[in-house]
Amino acid sequence: MHYNDKEQPEGDRMTLWLSTGLIFTFAAIALILYRWWDMQCIGVTPVRTLTFIAILFTSGLDVGLIMFPLTEFGGYGNVSENPEYAFANPLAIEFGFWAFLIWGFYFLTCFYFAIIEPRVKFFEIPMVKLINNVVIIGTCAFTAYLLLVNLPWYLPMLGDGESVVPAFYAIVFLSIALAVYSSSKVKYIRILSVGSSVLFITLIAGMWFRAFVLGKGSPADFFGTAGMLGDYFANIHHFVLPINDYHEFYLFWWFAWSIMIGQFTARFVSGIKTWQLLIAMLVVPSVAIGVWFSVLYYYHAEGLKIAAFTNIAMISVGVLMVINSLDSLIRLYTDNLNLTAQRLGRVNYVLFNLVAMVGLTMLFKLDFLRIQWVGALVIALYFGCFGYILLRKRSEVAAIQTSPKENILDFRKIELAG
Repeated sequence: MHYNDKEQPEGDRMTLWLSTGLIFTFAAIALILYRWWDMQCIGVTPVRTLTFIAILFTSGLDVGLIMFPLTEFGGYGNVSENPEYAFANPLAIEFGFWAFLIWGFYFLTCFYFAIIEPRVKFFEIPMVKLINNVVIIGTCAFTAYLLLVNLPWYLPMLGDGESVVPAFYAIVFLSIALAVYSSSKVKYIRILSVGSSVLFITLIAGMWFRAFVLGKGSPADFFGTAGMLGDYFANIHHFVLPINDYHEFYLFWWFAWSIMIGQFTARFVSGIKTWQLLIAMLVVPSVAIGVWFSVLYYYHAEGLKIAAFTNIAMISVGVLMVINSLDSLIRLYTDNLNLTAQRLGRVNYVLFNLVAMVGLTMLFKLDFLRIQWVGALVIALYFGCFGYILLRKRSEVAAIQTSPKENILDFRKIELAG
């Protein structure tokens, strides 16, 4: 990732905290599958399954998916300086940092907020609610910050390739403004998510065609490259706990995202069974990520240049993913804090959130905030919630047999939502 080393987690205590959180998370996933394997899951405003997957994919990722691999393959392949990566090829390492196993975080939190939280109401406890919204707002600003600090690499034609120039601030400001506006109505998220997914698939197809049809490669070369992903599954146990400080940063980042992506996507769950929800949240996004990373790795391995038009297309799709992510997060914390467009009025809503997000983004720029602290706080919420269930809500959770009765499988509800 094109990101400063100073942001990496410090000390053995953070590593131990993260490792404990990871073990707990995977154990909780196993328990959910054992207990509610075949239960139908329905959200508050369900959408069709393909739309749900599109919302999950585009809300749960940002511009990093589009561009970071090209900055990271070289480091993962340099095993003389990074011997901890020697167990697998760079494509498999990159896939492990972005796909499959860690999407289980999203499955866990989505299932919890769709099925368990309505009975437990842990996140309605005032202190928990405050911490939850701090996590959401902080991670939202970090997403905008990452876009800002990486734009010099993405668009070197607008500057010297190193410095953040006024044009980059303008791009981030516009992205935040569009996300704030689109978050004022929940129906916009479906349009944004499906549109982003279509554009992302188009981008993959275009770059695949240029490399494997118009270029010196062949379709067989693509399948050969994609086959390298098998190294990930053969060595999946290496990704259960942190490999090094850089992997720790990624894992804390995923934890920070998990709590709010779970809250947001839970409302759209489409009536599928628990095991189908697991597939929808682990396998389907991982297939898309695997194809994309395979195409990018071929460009890296063969030294193919990214054309200017392709580079602009990549950053455009990446920025659109950022807008998707910010849209979902802004809507989440404004709903939680009752700062909705309906209550404040659309103009006040847009102005308030725009100022808040721009201000917090600058705090990350000043190194005042770090995403690792947010991720550590989320792990604390995981443990706090589990302890609360054991102490106060054990019988209610044990009695769960169905989705909450008030959640009805009516796909028209999304049209009526605010």
